[in-house]
Amino acid sequence: MLTRLKTLMDDESGAVMVDWVVLTAGVVGMGLTIMMSVAPATTQASASIAAELNAVQIQ
Repeated sequence: MLTRLKTLMDDESGAVMVDWVVLTAGVVGMGLTIMMSVAPATTQASASIAAELNAVQIQ
């Protein structure tokens, strides 16, 4: 029983997964932060483009 417990405590494969989960969460968080800061400008730009396209007269 003690050897199984020692083997479980010495196994580091779970620690690598935790590292990847934390790294992935950080990348997703940065992406969401960037998206939230860029979204208003892209919305305004697309509204301006739509207004220009609607004003064009096709003959």
